[in-house]
Amino acid sequence: MIHTLHFKTTRRDEMIEITRQIHDLLKQENIEEGIAVIYCPHTTAGITIQENADPDVKHDVLMRLDEVYPWEHPKYRHAEGNTASHLKAMTVGSSQTVLISGSRLLLGRWQGIYFCEFDGPRERTCLVRLLKSE
Repeated sequence: MIHTLHFKTTRRDEMIEITRQIHDLLKQENIEEGIAVIYCPHTTAGITIQENADPDVKHDVLMRLDEVYPWEHPKYRHAEGNTASHLKAMTVGSSQTVLISGSRLLLGRWQGIYFCEFDGPRERTCLVRLLKSE
């Protein structure tokens, strides 16, 4: 079964932690061992695993992505004007795979799973497929 998570983002660039929602799906499906695939079906958003202990990390990541891919550049040609969001999404990537063991996501102590918005505010979705090991 593929689960769909829904988000309403509030800023052009933001990182929304979705670890808890994915953990809740594990409980719902009663999965003890397997893998979770988290996929973003948007070209201007992405999925990443990053530190979730210090909120300054999100700030720093978004700041550096903005410096590397400024919103405006004289050589951008994309008519919609959101080339930077496409570049950020390509850099972050569209999916993550996480191992499941003992009914838990095998994330490091300080890791969380994030939906990364780069062209908000928008209504977004994220797809999650939980695969149970036999």
